[in-house]
Amino acid sequence: MSTADNGPWWRGAVIYQVYPRSFADGNGDGIGDIAGIRSRLNHLSALGVDAIWYSPWYPSPMADAGYDVADYRDIDPIFGTLAEAEALIAEAHALGIRTIVDVVPNHCSDVHPWFQAALAGGPEAPERELFWFRPGRGPDGSQKPTDWLSPFAGDTWTRTTNPDGTAGDWYLHLFAPQQPDFNWEHPRVRAEFEDILRFWLDRGVDGIRIDSAAMLAKDPTLPEATPDGPNPFVDVDAVHEIYRSWRRIADSYPGERALIGEVWLPDYERFANYLRPDELHAAFNFDFLGCAWEPAALRACIDATLAAHAPVGAPATWVLSNHDVTRHVSRYGRADTTFSFATRREGVPTDLELGTRRARAAALLSLSLPGAAYVYQGEELGLWEVEDIPYELRQDPMFARSGRVDPGRDGCRVPLPWTGEAPPFGFSPDGAAAAPWLPQPADWKDRTVRAQTGDPHSMLELYRAAIAIRRTDPALGDGELTWLPAPAGVLAYRRGGGFCCLVNLSDAAVPLPPHQRLLLASGPLDDDLLPPDTAVWLRTPSEPGGPAVPA
Repeated sequence: MSTADNGPWWRGAVIYQVYPRSFADGNGDGIGDIAGIRSRLNHLSALGVDAIWYSPWYPSPMADAGYDVADYRDIDPIFGTLAEAEALIAEAHALGIRTIVDVVPNHCSDVHPWFQAALAGGPEAPERELFWFRPGRGPDGSQKPTDWLSPFAGDTWTRTTNPDGTAGDWYLHLFAPQQPDFNWEHPRVRAEFEDILRFWLDRGVDGIRIDSAAMLAKDPTLPEATPDGPNPFVDVDAVHEIYRSWRRIADSYPGERALIGEVWLPDYERFANYLRPDELHAAFNFDFLGCAWEPAALRACIDATLAAHAPVGAPATWVLSNHDVTRHVSRYGRADTTFSFATRREGVPTDLELGTRRARAAALLSLSLPGAAYVYQGEELGLWEVEDIPYELRQDPMFARSGRVDPGRDGCRVPLPWTGEAPPFGFSPDGAAAAPWLPQPADWKDRTVRAQTGDPHSMLELYRAAIAIRRTDPALGDGELTWLPAPAGVLAYRRGGGFCCLVNLSDAAVPLPPHQRLLLASGPLDDDLLPPDTAVWLRTPSEPGGPAVPA
């Protein structure tokens, strides 16, 4: 975030997502951990990020990579200890880096003590009220209570067996069967999560990322979902009172504590409701993440995003990749550059050179738009989606539940390459016996942190340079954007103080506008021409309206 910006940190921060299992392995078991993260904090400090968001690190059977939480107030032993997490928070703070933890409130693990008590106690167990237990339909209760479809593919209800061995009620799980949904109408659920928030805020975390934030409340009548009607389990109005109570808690703490929602909604107005002044501080912009690498589509997405956030005074967020989606180096190298879970498939022809060139341009685009920017671990290295993971090594339940139609999310979760010429590329300590939990491509030898450090043409040095400029330029981070006249296929805008960004998405090179200084380019220029799939940051004269890009 610009040092000249005196607003709350989360309005213009560069936030780096750490997927703990794949960032760095400190103990040599092939799985990333807190010790590994602590040993690599210097990388994040050199990158210049303002905050780190950690994907779940809680005790879990790992049916869904930690998003099936068994205990929200501890650390899974594969990652370390609570004391190590507290030390990590303190060490990051000493480097000027804030901490965001991931809270999963829609569901827990099926080994969570509450759910185990609900099963063991039978139909009369009071803990069943904390979840969505319902009798089945039909004369013998053998039919699911509803025909709701899971985002994970497959069913959303699983039938239980009573303690006496007879067939029992069904329980709701919008995701995997190992992830029973909480009943947020119950005050005990609300009180529990308010206490969980306080637990982590007391330990100095600066933000809470809320998983599946729009899905907590359900229509209690459990109607079927219809194409034209409201969804009975996504964006139900009752969810907003939950976040108002959370906001009161966050605001009661010293400093600036942020609530950041994972909100997948197609309706911009409904999306903005989560960002009202008494609810969440920010939410992820998935439209931008899934947008095609096309000038009209990108401009429309940027305009719609800024317009949606303006009425509620919330900052936009810009995200290119995360732990759930195909890495954008691969997406941008394909004929279809969009992202959708419904259409994700293996074996799509990919031009990684083209995808890398576009990803470099997208970095300058996303890091210069108004609001906060998110960097998913490895995107600063130009990593691509790993698509040749042997089936027997894949762990994402989306792969199995889709009948192997959806390749799953393992390909964007492969452990990072740090040093060396061959796997594990410094991910684990030298001499470690265990291989990384997912195999790394041998071709990543040119994408390690060490190989890219000091190389002015590398993706890593591009990110370092861009974030360094962003931190010192008062025009960047939160603020306004003004579009400039430009040739067809070119996005051009100014941010104030003479800062100008151009992104050429056309098939031909275009002249640069008059400028005082070239700040940064995503790729080599052709004298004073901006080649296709290239972006540039310029310092231009500060006259009103800014410079027009020559046609």
